[in-house]
Amino acid sequence: MFRESILNKKTGIITYGMTPPKASHTVEKIAEISQKQIERLRNVKLDALILYDVQEESDRIEEERPFPYMAMLDPETYSEQYLQELDIPKIIYRCVGKYSEAELTHWLKRGEDKDRFSVFVGASSSQQQVRLELADAYKLSRQHDGSLTFGGVIIPERHMKKNDEHLRVVNKIKQGCSFFVSQATYNVEASKNFLSDYYHYCNDHELEMVPILFNLAPCGSTKTLEFMKWLGISIPRWLENELKYSTDVLDKSIRLTNKIFEELLEFGLEKGIPVGCSVESVSTRKVEIEASIQMVSDIKAMIDKKSLVEMAG
Repeated sequence: MFRESILNKKTGIITYGMTPPKASHTVEKIAEISQKQIERLRNVKLDALILYDVQEESDRIEEERPFPYMAMLDPETYSEQYLQELDIPKIIYRCVGKYSEAELTHWLKRGEDKDRFSVFVGASSSQQQVRLELADAYKLSRQHDGSLTFGGVIIPERHMKKNDEHLRVVNKIKQGCSFFVSQATYNVEASKNFLSDYYHYCNDHELEMVPILFNLAPCGSTKTLEFMKWLGISIPRWLENELKYSTDVLDKSIRLTNKIFEELLEFGLEKGIPVGCSVESVSTRKVEIEASIQMVSDIKAMIDKKSLVEMAG
């Protein structure tokens, strides 16, 4: 079903993203964490679950990381060994720069007989030393695993500076990407600018638009806000102030991000751009994780309502 939704360029795809537990945890601890995640997600209606591949990003920014970097369990290992009870497609992120051509080829060949999903992520900065370029990873995937449906990452905020994010997306579509996931979205203007240029470029060049999943992540504290900014998430000054000076940071962030997504969804529906949503919690605090799970239901209800209105219209 998920593969069909991607290939049919469906509007309203919903995914949930999470980072695997620390690799240093005991097997028992990892099992305990996975059970909690399974319980939280068991009855949530999702099209797919995203499992991130984390890379050290200290070369991307000079500021010290607010939370220390920890090596995480490999996302596919976590999926196969601990999350089998969750009977939904898993999208495995791959930071391709840390793998050799032989390693990525081996991974690609492992799953030739079943539907698999991945998002290939390039270097976090031009300074980062990589073993494999993104374009080479796309090429290897086309050569070795026709059953892998893979996507890419978009950064709408980069579009504000360079005005070329839509061209990057189109170039990646030509290399085989069939969907895109954004980083956490707090800047509605950057996202709409990107969508508008994407729409008009594809229209002018008679290209089909693929699904764009905008990532939503609740922010429940000033510490989380600090970490989001370190990650490179663009938070406009007015919005940052709204969060900082709110008596309930979490509630405020949920209402603001829901409103942002609603605006992007309406824009997409009006123009026929397949817009979807990916939700995550960048924090490990229980209250923020549970808020992100609730957001999935809120966003699903919003998508269903808007789609019905659109069909009726």
